[in-house]
Amino acid sequence: MSSTPSMRPIPPSSAQRAWQDLELGFFCHFGVNTFHGKEWSDGTLPAASFNPSSLDAGQWVRTAQETGARYFILTAKHHDGFCLWPTATTDYSVASAPWRDGRGDVVAEVARACREAGMPFGLYLSPWDRNAACYDDRQAYDRFYQAQLWELCTGYGPLVELWFDGAGSQGRTYDWDGVMAVIDEHQPQAMVFNMGRPTIRWVGNEDGLAADPVRYVVESTEVSNYVTDTTDLGAPRYLPPECDVSLRRGWFWARDDEPKSTEHLLGIYYRSVGMGTNLLLNVPPDDRGLIGDDDANRLRDWRTELDRRFARPIRAHLSGAGDVWIATFEEPVMIDHLELAEDYDDGQRIGAHRVLIDDDDAPARTDPAKAEVLAAGQSVGHKRLHAVSPVTVRRLRIELRGPSPRLRSVRAYRAGTSGSGSIDYRASTDEPQANPAVTARPASEEQLVNGLGGTHGNR
Repeated sequence: MSSTPSMRPIPPSSAQRAWQDLELGFFCHFGVNTFHGKEWSDGTLPAASFNPSSLDAGQWVRTAQETGARYFILTAKHHDGFCLWPTATTDYSVASAPWRDGRGDVVAEVARACREAGMPFGLYLSPWDRNAACYDDRQAYDRFYQAQLWELCTGYGPLVELWFDGAGSQGRTYDWDGVMAVIDEHQPQAMVFNMGRPTIRWVGNEDGLAADPVRYVVESTEVSNYVTDTTDLGAPRYLPPECDVSLRRGWFWARDDEPKSTEHLLGIYYRSVGMGTNLLLNVPPDDRGLIGDDDANRLRDWRTELDRRFARPIRAHLSGAGDVWIATFEEPVMIDHLELAEDYDDGQRIGAHRVLIDDDDAPARTDPAKAEVLAAGQSVGHKRLHAVSPVTVRRLRIELRGPSPRLRSVRAYRAGTSGSGSIDYRASTDEPQANPAVTARPASEEQLVNGLGGTHGNR
């Protein structure tokens, strides 16, 4: 194996480690945009147009659970400034809408539904606000924004994550020290996404796709899908990535939009969770306040296929240390997927890996240089999935590169397929003004296959 760039192992905090174990999150973009077919509105859409007829937060959370999500993030305020809770900071909120006769609180209803279901709950609060009259007065807006954050951090119970979107904020400096002071006092356990003093980071695209290698320690973060700006962190920090993507082309529901195919969703899973990142999948409620049947059915199909492939792992006994590990199954097994998991409690250490067939009659037993390579790649991290052509194996030799690398587990699957889904299109990088259904980009061949790694007859 070729050498890999040096890595400085930095351990995760206990909260970061627990967050990575969640793997899959459910995102809900919902607001005044939902009733106008908009993605980014300018803060002038009337609050009175927010009037879902059948809002059922319990249905949203049940759908999340059926999908296999382990945490839930709600857009409390998007770039238009419309607030889904009755804030004291502005009239541009649910308190000015006819829904629930102006006494409704979407944040409270979703928080309660999550609490009843045992689902960790988090919030998205856009720093960019196109409605706030004080936005151009930086000090006044910082006070305004921190007051909104204080309401959310003190009014709705424990939060698993606070999501700060960099879109629209290029060139703008916010009082992140003040923001973090609110979080430190009231929600110190919450993961902070990408801005302020982040504890997790954005993967760098809105397609839900990671690329090999996935590094948990970085020195900078990317800001937005619409600019090339990065934020220098000043020093290496442990910041595991979160892949975000919408079930549809748009982040908000629109009548003329439709969910991604099951194959597309599978492609996202392999290239996010299967690359060692968390996946945050946006499922937008419709203008009734419900997850639509088409979306719910597509999610069920996806979950059914994931369970069919991965619900019955074949566990291997793992032995070894350092650069060479041996995974032994109880008996010869036919497999078409392999899952490696790194022991990264004291830092990510594996910079590259390859898996060799090491059975009694395999060349690796006497000459590893002649061994058949089953799978190879760079990082492993929380979980690394390799799809391979069907092969019967009893023992595998796993070669690692990195500073004192360690594996946690090796599991195999017989899924009945070596397919890893397909990415039908990529998200636009043009700033959206309406529903972006016509601005999606086709996916390149490199984007379709990047990072999947399996080499044993992989197609």
